[in-house]
Amino acid sequence: MLTKDLLRVSRAGGGYHPQFAGRADRPLAARTIGVFQGHVGEPRHRLDDALADLEREADDFKLVRGFAALLEREAVFETRSPLPPERVRRVAFESAEAVGAVVDDATRARAIESAADRLGSDAEAVERSLYADRDVNEVLASFDARWDPDDLIEQYNLSLAQTALFDATEVRIRSSDPKRLVSAVKRLGLLYEIRRKGGRDSDDPATEERVLVVTGPDALFRRTRRYGTAFARLLRSVAATAEWSLSATIDDRGTDRELHLGPDDVSVPDVEPVAEPTYDSGVEADFAARFSNLDLDWELSREPEPLAAGARAMIPDFAFDYRPAGAGSDSDPAPPFRVYFEVMGFWTPEYVEKKLEQFGSVADDVELLVAVDDSLGVGEEVAALDHRVVTYSGTVRVKDVVDALGEYEADLVADAAESLPGELIPDADVVDLDALAAERGVSVDALDAVSFPEHERVGGALVRPAVLEALATAIEPGMSLSEAESVLDDHGVDDASAGLSRLGYRVAWEGLSGGTVEEK
Repeated sequence: MLTKDLLRVSRAGGGYHPQFAGRADRPLAARTIGVFQGHVGEPRHRLDDALADLEREADDFKLVRGFAALLEREAVFETRSPLPPERVRRVAFESAEAVGAVVDDATRARAIESAADRLGSDAEAVERSLYADRDVNEVLASFDARWDPDDLIEQYNLSLAQTALFDATEVRIRSSDPKRLVSAVKRLGLLYEIRRKGGRDSDDPATEERVLVVTGPDALFRRTRRYGTAFARLLRSVAATAEWSLSATIDDRGTDRELHLGPDDVSVPDVEPVAEPTYDSGVEADFAARFSNLDLDWELSREPEPLAAGARAMIPDFAFDYRPAGAGSDSDPAPPFRVYFEVMGFWTPEYVEKKLEQFGSVADDVELLVAVDDSLGVGEEVAALDHRVVTYSGTVRVKDVVDALGEYEADLVADAAESLPGELIPDADVVDLDALAAERGVSVDALDAVSFPEHERVGGALVRPAVLEALATAIEPGMSLSEAESVLDDHGVDDASAGLSRLGYRVAWEGLSGGTVEEK
C-alpha cells in the first residue's frame, strides 16, 4: 500500500477511478529501478536528488514517487562513519563551549580540532561522523529488487488499489472461490457478511452465487491502522482467485463514490496468500486448543458450510458434531447431530445489529451456540432468538461450552433411549456395550434405560450368568493375575478388573512384576 499523498485517481463521471500504470510507463519504471541500482554505495541525499531530477522529467511526479516508494522497501540503508555520531556530537558541542561562541569558520575549526584531540582521532573523521546517522547521509548499502519493470508496474497497481480502498466504507466482492475468500476475511479479522443472490427465494446456499460484503476502514467508529492494513491485504487474496469482481463505496472527503475493480486492473503473478494462522483470533485458537484436549463425544471442526440466513448467508466459526463412541458404522454411519458455534468478539454496533438479524433469520432446525463478549451486552438478545448463549471476557471458558453441549447431549440420550425397546436379549453370551450401542446407532449412555434379563452388566460388557459361574469355578485364590486374565480372556471378558471384582476378588500387587488374586 502507498501513502495517501501518492494516490492517483480520476473522478470523471462521478466515479472513483485509480490511475493505473500501463505498458507505456515501462520505460519510467525501468529508469526508476536504474536510479536505485546506480546509487549503491552513495548517501541517500544523492539518491533523492537523482529521483527529483527524474520527477521533473516525467509526466506525473506522483508515479515516480510511487515506484520509488515500493523500491525503497527493497533497499538497505546504513550509517557509515569512522566514529559513533552521537558521541562525536556530544564531544564537539562541549569543545565548542570551551572555545567560545562559534561565529565563523575559524572558531568552528578550532572546536572540531579540540573534539578530534579528545576523541584520539583527526578533524576529517570528526567531520565525516558528526551527522552521518541523519537520514539524508545514510548510505545505500545494497539494493536487490524483486521486480523487473513489468513486475514493478503490477505491484504499483496493486498498491494503488489498496490505497484507494483504504477510504472504503463497504466493499462487495464476487469470486470463483468464495469459501477461500471468506476464510481469508475471517483470518484477517475483518467485519463481513454474505449476501445471497436471489435472497430468500434461494434454497441452496451452498451452490448459489454469494456476494461477500466487507466493512471498510472508513466505516469504523474509530479507524485503526491495523484494520486498514489487514483490509489492504485482502486484495491480494481476491486477486489470487481465477475470476473475481469488486465494487466499493468510497468516502471521498464526504462524497460517496463508486470504485470498480477486476482482473484487468489488478493482476499480480505469484500473489502472496494471506498468512495462514490456524485460527481467526487468539480467542478462537485458545478455545480450540483447550477443547481438543478433552475426551468428549463432540468433534470440533472449523468454518463449516454456509447457513442460509434470510437474504444473507453466514459461516459460523466452528461446528460441534456429536459422535458418541462406537455409534454408527462404516457401512451405515449415523448422521451427526451438529451444533454451530459463533464467537462474537470486537464488532461495531452496526455490525452487531446485522448479526442479530442473521441469527434471527437462521432456520428453526439449526442449532446455534453463541459465545458473546461481555462488552457487547447482547447476550439476552441472542438468547431471545432461541439460541443457546455463553458469555466471556478475554477468553471463552471451555467449561461453559461443555455444559451447553451437555444439555444437547442429555436430550439426545433421552431421545435415543425412547427409540429403544424396554428390554433386549442379545444372542451372545458376552456382549461389548460399545458394539451393541454402535449396532443400535445410539450412545452407550442410552442403554442405561434398557433391561437385559438374560445378562448382567460387568464393566463395559454384558455377561450371561452361566459364564460367570464358569469363571468362578476356573479362578481361585492364589492364582497369579496373568493366569486369571488369561481365563477371563478365554471366556470373552476383556475387563479383568471388573470381572475379578464381580467374582469377589481383588489383586494383591507384588511391585511392578505382577500380582496374585485374593478374596476381598
